[in-house]
Amino acid sequence: MSAMTRRERILAASRRQVADRIPFFHNWRHCQQGRVERDCRNRGMGLSWARPSYTCTWHGVEVTETYESFTTASQTLRRTFRTPVGTISQVEKREPGVGQWHGMRSWRDVTPWQTERAIKGPEDYKVLKYMYDNLEFKPDYFALTQAKDWLGDDGVVLDQVVHVGLQLLMIDWVGSEGGRFFVHHARYPDAVEEVFESISKAHEPLWEIGADSPADVFWLCDNIDAVLVNPRLFEKYFMPEWDKCCVRMHAKGKLVAAHCDGRMAPLKDLIPRTSIDIIEGFHVPPMGDLSIGDALTLWPDKVIWTGFPGSVYALGPAETRAQALCMLRDAGNGERLCLEMSTENQVSDENLMALTSVLEHARLPLTTEQIDEIERLLK
Repeated sequence: MSAMTRRERILAASRRQVADRIPFFHNWRHCQQGRVERDCRNRGMGLSWARPSYTCTWHGVEVTETYESFTTASQTLRRTFRTPVGTISQVEKREPGVGQWHGMRSWRDVTPWQTERAIKGPEDYKVLKYMYDNLEFKPDYFALTQAKDWLGDDGVVLDQVVHVGLQLLMIDWVGSEGGRFFVHHARYPDAVEEVFESISKAHEPLWEIGADSPADVFWLCDNIDAVLVNPRLFEKYFMPEWDKCCVRMHAKGKLVAAHCDGRMAPLKDLIPRTSIDIIEGFHVPPMGDLSIGDALTLWPDKVIWTGFPGSVYALGPAETRAQALCMLRDAGNGERLCLEMSTENQVSDENLMALTSVLEHARLPLTTEQIDEIERLLK
């Protein structure tokens, strides 16, 4: 039988079918292009591309952007939202390269970060509620169709949806630094709840749009970490939103992935109760708090797309190879598993090659003898 393509391999594992090898791939937004990337792809590494299936319009909202400082070293941008019920604004700091590199990231792969939040007090929530009450999504599949045409069988294309529901408040509008969101949630519960309901209703068309999109996988880009999203919040605010999404997607035969890149142990008993197909961005120790073996055992109906821990990359290629071997030894027979080269940052050429040198030999089903042989090959 001929070898699977990279796309076939990733989708087989993601559908809980049997692949011929451990699928491994790099995310486009972090991937350097050049000789080492080409060599790794020739040795089996795939790619994932994430693009939206929609356009959005804020009706009755005037959005302006002005640079408060602009140098070749950094830029500070103020974004203002003017509505009939009031005005809010946020300040964003950007490193060089934003807008010129992948996914609004800088040359060093750093996303812009906010130094001033739009939601500063209770009076600002009515503005944000107006915005989401007047937000319209429309389908636009060109970006996904183009990506699938360009990528072909070299990997998978994801339909990308930014943070949904409460996480938009936690990360984008209110922020969690200094406990800001939790203070707001305690002091202004009615305002938080009203905006959450508006966001939830505004996002409902996305599930219909995504269900009809040509993407291989629908990707919820929430950043799930139990330090930020405790079990009570997860069960009340996240699980129902994920289930609404999954009902629409599954009706059209589409897989749904959720970005769970943080500490997941406190949520381990809730994850099986969700309808999500793929736990994406899962991180093992030393960055996460569950091993691959734990995750595969605890969540027998889920597929794990595990990110390689960036803290190990910082230790160099030898430690990268050692960590990769440990992860394979913990993966059982290797089914229901894909490995992402990085979920957050760029990977040095040396580390990318080191990880590929292990994974290119990881045929399925995995056995202890096979992993021992890979280790001998690398010495």
